[in-house]
Amino acid sequence: MRQVWITKAGPPEVLEVREAADPQVGAGEVRIRVRAAGINFADLMARLGLYPDAPPVPCVVGYEVAGEVDQVGAAVTEFAVGDRVFGMPKFGGYSDTLVIPALQTFAIPTDMSFEQAAALPVVYLTAYYMMMFTGNLREGSHVLVHSAAGGVGLAAIQLAKTRNCVIYGTASPSKHAFLREQGCDHPIDSGADYAAAVRAVAGDRGLDLVLDAVGGPSWKRGYDLLGPAGRLVCFGMSSAASGKTRSLVNALLQVIQIKKYNPIDLMNDNRTVGGCNMGHLFGRLDLLRPQFAALLALWEAGKISPRVDKTFSFDEAASAHHFIHDRKAIGKVLLVP
Repeated sequence: MRQVWITKAGPPEVLEVREAADPQVGAGEVRIRVRAAGINFADLMARLGLYPDAPPVPCVVGYEVAGEVDQVGAAVTEFAVGDRVFGMPKFGGYSDTLVIPALQTFAIPTDMSFEQAAALPVVYLTAYYMMMFTGNLREGSHVLVHSAAGGVGLAAIQLAKTRNCVIYGTASPSKHAFLREQGCDHPIDSGADYAAAVRAVAGDRGLDLVLDAVGGPSWKRGYDLLGPAGRLVCFGMSSAASGKTRSLVNALLQVIQIKKYNPIDLMNDNRTVGGCNMGHLFGRLDLLRPQFAALLALWEAGKISPRVDKTFSFDEAASAHHFIHDRKAIGKVLLVP
């Protein structure tokens, strides 16, 4: 098999394609010949050495793949050789051959391409969990989505539209026209004072839900924008990555600017602060599998549609990471073995 390895912490050029013997399945597992693998910002953070959950380098990252089952382990009855499947590994997805538990595998709908399938699991599950499960998204809510043109951002916009929400989304100005086409009512310049821009529209009403993967001082700004019964859901800390190489000084600066929330303040403010780390939920498939089924039902109904911006071969993995660092992506970026 071929895999893309992080050889050491550093810029995208530390990524390297290596070959190894194909893995073999054990009981309760399936082997997938990967046709497309999703890239998430957590992968970039891992490459920078700023993602504490990542395996020690050198390592292979990647949370989502799509492909065909070519080997089935003992006690697996729900899949057969030749089945088209989503796979949700906890790391290891940058591989052309992957062995994972069958419980972390889902059947791909007939009309969905491998590329669309690889663009769905992590970003849509993250958005769904934050909005429908943690965020208790109500009809007509006012929702702020950070990095709205990214994978999670576009998923969140599509889900918010199913509840007829008023949607605010931060992104660079060059992406605003696209966001309007996607249903974002109020695109906001991510490089400006987004809180002031939101207040100019929302007024004293406040927001019902803020989805923030920026972190640092941005979480406090988002909290302050909430109205009664509003919810802030934190799902990343991209502000810790100041560039394509690691800056521990910047990362520490972002950490020390995080507001500490007192339960008494939360009670008096009638606000909720929550979080989502999808990698930490893989042990609760009882929660994730029904949500994944709900997402597939939305796809079948035509209410969600993963957007693949660009695909890169394994040999172009460094270029793929550069593409995301440079904020060129609109939607999902994939590796295609």
